Amino acid sequence: MISTPAPEAPPWLQVALSVFGILGGSTGLAAIATVVVQRGKFKADAADTLTEAALTLVQPLQTRITELEEEALSARSELGVLREQVNQLQFVVRVLTRTLDRWRAAIRSPDATLRKVRAVVAESERLPDDQ
Repeated sequence: MISTPAPEAPPWLQVALSVFGILGGSTGLAAIATVVVQRGKFKADAADTLTEAALTLVQPLQTRITELEEEALSARSELGVLREQVNQLQFVVRVLTRTLDRWRAAIRSPDATLRKVRAVVAESERLPDDQ
């Protein structure tokens, strides 16, 4: 028996026939059809997943922002009280500094005597605090 050689097909045709054979099976076509049909569902699922992840991240941040706003309000209130206290203390320091300056001047005066110094101290005790 003499056999004749089989005719060779071009390579692109062989590849095309192989792809068609793979896709031609019912399983391959069903898979492609499923992907095409469910493409919109995949996008919607991805959007839902991203939205859920964003909400999971945003919720703790909103809670923390609320806490920080409350702390800032409390700090501002405390700052107002502390500023008032500082103003009062500055006033007391000015009054005491003036008193000390008068006493020092009385002590360093060339004609200072114990009686005159005592008189200046007694006068300072009689003066109102808000001179």
